[in-house]
Amino acid sequence: MVDIWKKYNSSKSYDEYFNLDNKLRKQAKTISGILERYGIKKLNEIEKNCQSTINARGINFKVYSADKRQDEKKWPLDIIPRIIEKKEWNKVSKGLLQRVKALNLFIDDVYNEKKIFKEKLIPEELVFKSPYYLKQCEGFSPKHKAWSNISGVDLIKNKDGEFLVLEDNLRVPSGVSYMLENRMVMRDVFPELFTRYKVSSIHQYPNKLYNCMQECVPKKTKNPHMVLLTPGIYNSAYFEHEFLADQMGIALVEGKDLFVEKDYVYMKTVKGPLKVDCIYRRIDDNFLDPKTFYKKSLLGVAGLFKSWIKGNVGIVNAPGTGIADDKAIYSYVGEMIKFYLNEEPKINQVETFLCRNKIEREHVLENISELVVKPTNGSGGNGIMIGPKASTKEKNDFINKINKDPKGYIAQPLEVLSTTPTISENSIEPRHLDLRPFVLSGKTSWVTTGGLTRVALRKGSTIVNSSQGGGSKDTLVIEV
Repeated sequence: MVDIWKKYNSSKSYDEYFNLDNKLRKQAKTISGILERYGIKKLNEIEKNCQSTINARGINFKVYSADKRQDEKKWPLDIIPRIIEKKEWNKVSKGLLQRVKALNLFIDDVYNEKKIFKEKLIPEELVFKSPYYLKQCEGFSPKHKAWSNISGVDLIKNKDGEFLVLEDNLRVPSGVSYMLENRMVMRDVFPELFTRYKVSSIHQYPNKLYNCMQECVPKKTKNPHMVLLTPGIYNSAYFEHEFLADQMGIALVEGKDLFVEKDYVYMKTVKGPLKVDCIYRRIDDNFLDPKTFYKKSLLGVAGLFKSWIKGNVGIVNAPGTGIADDKAIYSYVGEMIKFYLNEEPKINQVETFLCRNKIEREHVLENISELVVKPTNGSGGNGIMIGPKASTKEKNDFINKINKDPKGYIAQPLEVLSTTPTISENSIEPRHLDLRPFVLSGKTSWVTTGGLTRVALRKGSTIVNSSQGGGSKDTLVIEV
């Protein structure tokens, strides 16, 4: 072994560069040669160039501190990419398309025929008592029955090297702009990777998203006008809103820029009102329309929901999609695939225990030291307890929380996330990571080639969220 790998220990999990015999996997041999030739000093220079490029491109995200202060941080990108073989990715993408199709059929069924409840495959109260269930959507189907037009599905690789679904993000999933920016930066600072590997392109995403929005325009229009609706500059994902609107060549608007007249949506312009045919909304349901939902919302557009229900405007993603974005519902997705598609799941998911179920709750309480406990409606890694790393006080607190509100929690075995080499001070060390591919659904469906790889930058950590100190990597899907 050459110097850069001498201290590299890949034995504690499935490593995507090295096998259990500490030999390089086939897909990692080319990049290993590049890294060895460069050495740590040169790699640190590339890392600095990477940070300079990120600064120059203004790639950032916002986080809120405990005192609700907002800080703007530069996007953390590690220069050693994740590498996935194309033949492996082809299998994963089929599983993702299947999964999202079933989830969309489930949402449509819930608001219309309710067949899945008649078959008693899912408890009704799980849906009808969900904070994301919108009674106002009853009896409505969006065009193509596509509710979650943009889905972010979080994947992990377990100790056997198998991709598993960790959770589904169907309301307003974020991160795709960072996937695209990671590739642009890496092409600038590490071009040799793209001459030595045959890397699948990801740059077509904005065009595919634009086409998806066009497919969701409810009424045939020769030149549909589309906009991206943002909560504004203080939103943590505002960089992404600006980026995607710019890439698609559509207007970035706030609620105050739109109005509804005679159940049609218009954008204010210097030349007068311009009819809007489809809206990519990055605002939560509750704030979308003060006439229908939260009355004091200043972010939404009064009358927007009625315009959507009447088929006068498309909304991507559809209001009410959140019913399938619940961590308790997640445990039933395999059943949905069998029920709606009459197929076996093509991609597996992590075993899940519902604390609402007495037997499963008792199992969780007895084995809390070995499990990861999550709030059913949580996101961003917030409110999670990792049993093997938790203090006695934390575990007791969660036991009390579960007993007080069993319906509010699920638990899963602690899956040991796979690792990939990552630059760390003056060495290269394994770090845990996950992957968020994006699935677009309209008349047709499409999956990104790879996705946003998020990496836990702290040694031993499995927390990959950027808001909690995680970073990212470019994801190269390659032909070997």
